[in-house]
Amino acid sequence: MAITYMTAEGYKKLKEEINTLETTERPAISKQIAEARDKGDLSENAEYDAAKEAQGLLEAKIAQMKNLLANARLINEDSIGTDVVQILNKVTIRNTKNNQKMTYTIVAESEANLKENKMAVNTPIAQGLMGKKVGDVAEIKVPSGIMSFEIMDISL
Repeated sequence: MAITYMTAEGYKKLKEEINTLETTERPAISKQIAEARDKGDLSENAEYDAAKEAQGLLEAKIAQMKNLLANARLINEDSIGTDVVQILNKVTIRNTKNNQKMTYTIVAESEANLKENKMAVNTPIAQGLMGKKVGDVAEIKVPSGIMSFEIMDISL
């Protein structure tokens, strides 16, 4: 699997989520399997089949998350500057077509959340902004065409 860059906060959240899945969800599913098994014939027991499927999905999710942790590289937040757009910068951009201003923090893919204005570094817009300075205009190819964004501010 590819290396994933994370902040210390994102790494901690992922570890906590894995811990919750292992200590809370896993025992709950095991209990469901035991209860379904106690009901008799397993060949026609839909409850048992559903619980086993849920167990398989949970174990796959845990394995995927552990793999993500194993391949994670923590980003040293002290080495981040604001002269050009880079990961962990908060960037204020203006759409040159409609003058709408937006502010996003560029984060690792695993920490992206648009509700919190956190944009994944591998999105087309973030990729187009990387390396640009305040005042630069980024022409970014998106599925609907080409968008132009002027970089208004870069901060931490």
